[in-house]
Amino acid sequence: EVVLVESGGGLVQPGGSLRLSCAASGFTFRLYEMRWVRQAPGKGPEWVSTINSGGGTADYADSVKGRFTISRDNAKNTLYLQMNSLKPEDTAVYFCKTRLGYNYYTGQGTQVTVSS
Repeated sequence: EVVLVESGGGLVQPGGSLRLSCAASGFTFRLYEMRWVRQAPGKGPEWVSTINSGGGTADYADSVKGRFTISRDNAKNTLYLQMNSLKPEDTAVYFCKTRLGYNYYTGQGTQVTVSS
């Protein structure tokens, strides 16, 4: 069974930092591309970032480019998202996601709230 468990969210002031983690199990993590998506209150899902299986290539949404860094540790089956210079508009539930064949898998999410 594929399981993705996000953690690391919380309340942070504007300009602050958080590091999200996503622990993966039930599949060969090192073989699959991983991504972060987020959903703000009252809005649809927004793609944030993608990293390839080896961790050498990453893409970012324009809204987070230069502030967020995606990474992975294939030995630990864990995906990360380092978020710096956080803004109120980054407030959302953050999910890690992967695609295995025709199926997409998403974790339960972790809440990030940026507020003074």
